[in-house]
Amino acid sequence: MEGGNKIRIGVYVCHCGGNISDVVNVKKVVEEVRKEKDVVVARDFMFMCSEAGQKLIEDDIRSGKVNAVVVASCSPRLHEATFRAAITRAGGNPYMYYHVDIREECSWVHEDNKEEATNKAVRQIKAAIAYLRHAEPLSKIRVNCERSVLVIGGGIAGLRAALDLAESGLTVYLVERAPFLGGNAARIGRVKVFPYEKTAIDIVRELIERLRKMGNVAIYTNAEVENVSGYVGNFDVTIRVNPRYFRGKPNEYEIEELKKICPRKTRDEFSYGVSERTAIMLPPFNGAYPEIPAIDMALCDKCGLCTKVCNKVDLSQESQIIHLKVGAIVVATGFKPYKPEKGEYGYGLPGVVTLQELVGIINRYGDVVINGKRPRSIAFIYCVGSRQRREEGRKANEYCSRYCCIAALDVAVTIKEFLKGVTIYHVVRDVRSYGVNELLFEEASRQGQIIIKYDIDEGEPQVTYINGKPIVKVKDVLTEHMELELPVDLVVLVTGMEPSDGTADIAEKLKISRGTDGFLQEVHPKLRPVETMLSGIFIAGTAQAPRGISETLASASAAAAKVMSLVLKGYTELEPFVAFVDLERCRGSGLCVGECPYGAIVIKDHAGGRKAWVNEALCKGCGACVAVCPSGAIQLKGLKNVQIENMIKAAGGAYV
Repeated sequence: MEGGNKIRIGVYVCHCGGNISDVVNVKKVVEEVRKEKDVVVARDFMFMCSEAGQKLIEDDIRSGKVNAVVVASCSPRLHEATFRAAITRAGGNPYMYYHVDIREECSWVHEDNKEEATNKAVRQIKAAIAYLRHAEPLSKIRVNCERSVLVIGGGIAGLRAALDLAESGLTVYLVERAPFLGGNAARIGRVKVFPYEKTAIDIVRELIERLRKMGNVAIYTNAEVENVSGYVGNFDVTIRVNPRYFRGKPNEYEIEELKKICPRKTRDEFSYGVSERTAIMLPPFNGAYPEIPAIDMALCDKCGLCTKVCNKVDLSQESQIIHLKVGAIVVATGFKPYKPEKGEYGYGLPGVVTLQELVGIINRYGDVVINGKRPRSIAFIYCVGSRQRREEGRKANEYCSRYCCIAALDVAVTIKEFLKGVTIYHVVRDVRSYGVNELLFEEASRQGQIIIKYDIDEGEPQVTYINGKPIVKVKDVLTEHMELELPVDLVVLVTGMEPSDGTADIAEKLKISRGTDGFLQEVHPKLRPVETMLSGIFIAGTAQAPRGISETLASASAAAAKVMSLVLKGYTELEPFVAFVDLERCRGSGLCVGECPYGAIVIKDHAGGRKAWVNEALCKGCGACVAVCPSGAIQLKGLKNVQIENMIKAAGGAYV
């Protein structure tokens, strides 16, 4: 132990109920490591992770025999935290510890060679002993936290997270890029969302209404995050709030006049392009927030006609820059529906629409009307934009979008309720209606809807247009691969999810990772499902992966709960495995600054000249800086160069 009392190492070898000892000669291992310098205790036990096993360690620390511990057992992923906690309870330093995996790395992989498995276990424990000889007691890094949170995204994930956080007493800043809150869920409109007896718009309205009642929430719409700096507990955020060009809410007469007078028109994205809107973007549904319109300046030609019918229009408004200080960030930037290319499954032909466009038609007309007529037959083609094969020249989303099957079944069941005589085909690779959603599949079957399953190896369904009607050609696995031709009035392409346009932008600004699918990447899908590699930044909803409404709401509440555990107490504690600088050796080359992926290192003026300095709250202990330092001045706490070198020598049989 450098700079302190003499090191006294205790080695504890686990049998793991035979998982280890059936292959590794545990008794021999103990006898061998007992001979090592600085080892004062060497024991074996059937289950070291048990209460009795942990007590062995605690008793040896309390008695003063041991001040550093090696446990040789199963994977550190399972019980490293267990043994660190036992050391802490006994009054020891939890970082004077090394966990050796002799189950996965010895007994399980070398069960055909017990002698070599035993020898390997001995070498690994000797390396751990060499590590501890140069270890130092460490303490967690304590960082004060602002009791405020930034939520990026005003869809249902952002709304749910913001509401949970506000109800906990934290100050919440909600930023939404669009002029109105609600996101994709609001666009689903009057279609009921299984299994709730509520429409998607009802869910959105309820969240908005409850959030507006909270006095500790600031909502910024038509706004975007421009810059984020700082670290967990102390993020500095710059937001640009774009002008709405209205000074207040117009009255009903003014709204009607504004609808008539604006000459600039485009397809309305809120209705998935089914209807048109003008450059004056009015609240898209009852209960929308804000209630104040916004002018789309990308479309507006500043003709000024709107100013003549409404004195609340102010075309001179400019953007506002707002600076915030927050303790944590929740990213809920949502998704965008996959847009088929022209000709893909007949897209662009009359009578071929996406599922979202069909929803827009139902919301606009309260019915399914194609070319002025109700369809008598409909074919839903699944997995459009999901589970695609990667081919040259073709954009491919290889993942399953998860929600699409349920959404298609939900819409089909709804249609069948008001179009009793319609024939509905589902052309599928598979139907993934998991959990309670299986009831939806059963309801579709009860209604007489027809499932046609195709094999992708035999080709995708083909859509052609003959005699004024779409025809779907497909080989049906369920009828011994018979080729079917389905003349229908309407083809619905069930499209998957893609990351929203803002996801890549915000990932770059926050320096958080995205997966190969483009969605935001969590640390671990099971152990840390809403956390990112950057402490204090969490992800929620469909910014992370395709999912339905209920799962989106659940992940938003999970992210909010994680933020609360971090921010509510006013401080957080970080692991101490971070870089540190030996100022006497540092020459200020700056190579470490350029190599650090987290921006944790800067060059500062010191008494002896310009030297590197590490922000411990930002550092993740990746070691990239250590590798490029020409003078060896920068190293990692808990894993110094001398420890690595001695471990390698000890594992190779050298005495260190």
